[in-house]
Amino acid sequence: MKKIIKYTCVAITVGLLGCDPNLDIINPNQPTIEVFWQNASDAEQGVNAIYSTFARGGFSRWMPMLYITRSDEGYSGSPWSDLANAMGGFIQPDYNFGPVTDVWRDCYIGVFRANQVIDNVPAIEMDVNLKNRLLGEAYFLRGYFYYNLALLWGNVPLMLEASNPTDLPPTSTQQQVWAQVEADLRQAVDWLPATYPNSNDLGRASKGAAQALLAKVYMQQLKYAEAVAPLQWLVEGEGAGIYNLVTNYHDNFRINSENNVESVFEWQFALNPTEITDDDVTTPNHNYGTSISQFLAPPGIGWSDAEARTWTIAEFLRETTVTGGRDPRLPATYLYAFTDERGPAFTNVYGQTFAQRYGAENNRAWFRKFLNDHWRNEEGYRSPNNYRYIRYADVLLMYAEVLNANGSTDQAYAHVDRVRQRAGLPALSTVRPNLSQSAFLEQLKHERLLELAGEGHRWGDLARWGDLGPALANRDPGFANFQVGKHEFLPIPQRDLDINRNLIQNPGW
Repeated sequence: MKKIIKYTCVAITVGLLGCDPNLDIINPNQPTIEVFWQNASDAEQGVNAIYSTFARGGFSRWMPMLYITRSDEGYSGSPWSDLANAMGGFIQPDYNFGPVTDVWRDCYIGVFRANQVIDNVPAIEMDVNLKNRLLGEAYFLRGYFYYNLALLWGNVPLMLEASNPTDLPPTSTQQQVWAQVEADLRQAVDWLPATYPNSNDLGRASKGAAQALLAKVYMQQLKYAEAVAPLQWLVEGEGAGIYNLVTNYHDNFRINSENNVESVFEWQFALNPTEITDDDVTTPNHNYGTSISQFLAPPGIGWSDAEARTWTIAEFLRETTVTGGRDPRLPATYLYAFTDERGPAFTNVYGQTFAQRYGAENNRAWFRKFLNDHWRNEEGYRSPNNYRYIRYADVLLMYAEVLNANGSTDQAYAHVDRVRQRAGLPALSTVRPNLSQSAFLEQLKHERLLELAGEGHRWGDLARWGDLGPALANRDPGFANFQVGKHEFLPIPQRDLDINRNLIQNPGW
């Protein structure tokens, strides 16, 4: 099987979630901690259950949308005004607003499942190499969940053991959370294999994934010197023989080219053959897919709850390829009137032309990378198209940024050039040689926008560069509401504050 899809739900309870006391009835058919963690099979099923968190709606639907719409590359024009305001409008009077708190909940569900493995697997008698690998996966995934919590909420409770309903953990600072994520990922680097020889393990976290995420954590803290080593492993060390750029940029987002040589870590999705419906019924034990495409797809196909800011399209048009053509990343990134450069009468939108669906004068644009228009004329709530979270192109641009920050701008050019040349653009070292450190960073901001637009990295980039603020309102009107010192973080859910008086609300909320 090409994906880790045989999810096993072994999470017994989640301490942060409330429950109805009238429903506290023990199910005699459900595994308990006392009888479950006995052998290698249990250990592997426990780890698989952590991966299954990616199929939950808060994670696979709302989290990418939060990252995209809160940055200056996207917004929500949803008729659901609470959604439009919270996603990109920086207006959220309801601190329990579901699409936001669902992300918080699902991250902590993932943390809980990882903690179960970390608590219980060490005592199992099994092959030590397999044990360490499974624990490495658990540490990586716990680090990944906390990475997102730290990036979105900043100051959050650290829970490093499987929780109980009576636990009342205090708030940890963002810096404390980053330190824990570093520790988890360093452990994952030590225990994870560089590759998985068994095709049934395709999609599991690898040493390269842990190195790349560790570098991201260092970079978000401006620890550029520390970020060199993990990126060197990926670009100049063992990882250089594992990863590369695919020839066709669009192959990074097509269903028939998943888990390719450019993929460092991607969420695995699939169609469940037992599902007979594609509606939005909550079926966590059966849904192996993601509903993100249903919510990003344009009107008439999906809900269009997130759209692209069109200023980004102009950025793609600043340069032409070495043959005088258009940057091929533009039509792979957006559905808009000129996805086909001949115009709306030729642009195909799920089996009809753009002009037929929206008229020739419509200037809206939608993110294309999560969509399924390359193989079917509809969307739904069970998309099997994987989300490529870390691509090697991202790693190369990260390495360029780190080298530049450490004063090695001349060495940084080569890694940007690899990304540009895949797109058919002339080498930066040819068209803009000898840039100063600050000018190179400004150019790199442009390069990352074009390469990674609509993939959810822009928010972290803007935060790292210190660019979040009202000044962005000139290209994204939502930032007119942005308050420095407040909107860098989301509000801690009020329901958690009510239950746990040891938690502290984020500043300004």
